[in-house]
Amino acid sequence: MNLGIVGAGNVGGTLGRRFAELGHSVAFGSRRPDSLEMAEVANWSNVRVVSPYEAAQSAEVVILATPWPNTADALRSAGDLTGKIVLDCTNPLKPDLSGIATGPDTSGGEQVALWARGARVVKIFNSVGFGVMADPEFGSERATMLYCGDDAAAKNVARELAAELGFDPVDAGPLKQARVLEAFALLWVSLAFGGQGTNIAFRLMRR
Repeated sequence: MNLGIVGAGNVGGTLGRRFAELGHSVAFGSRRPDSLEMAEVANWSNVRVVSPYEAAQSAEVVILATPWPNTADALRSAGDLTGKIVLDCTNPLKPDLSGIATGPDTSGGEQVALWARGARVVKIFNSVGFGVMADPEFGSERATMLYCGDDAAAKNVARELAAELGFDPVDAGPLKQARVLEAFALLWVSLAFGGQGTNIAFRLMRR
């Protein structure tokens, strides 16, 4: 599958590298594709470094992994995303991590859907740190990856990609559930940086 990464920081870099290792074709979008940092990324197998526009337009699935304040500009740089699957990994956290910046009646995921009109947005890969994305297995258990969206086919693709990484994917419902998943991410952040460390994840138990 052709994947485009918009936002090549810790989350985007980790996801991109893992998907490339799994055999997907990954295009990293960078405003500085000729930088030393991105030159190193370009040496990875199944990876190329291009502009954000080219990364998004050449992809079947766009992985959005930008800091929240940069997200609107990043989506504008990506061009028209009508019909494309956009996996929204962002979290609209306040700068001091004291809460959610979007308020209780919307979410970052819903805002992304407004900014990228016509895209098939799925909120996913937002509720754990990049270290867990690199290795979601905890002994014999797999970390749960909750996701939500309004397009069933797009959610199925998101589920399959999460499972490929080693997560236990769980459908949390329509895109408005991003309001809950982003608050869930804030819980992870508060625990991780409150003494538990970043090598933690949640698991949904069933019986």
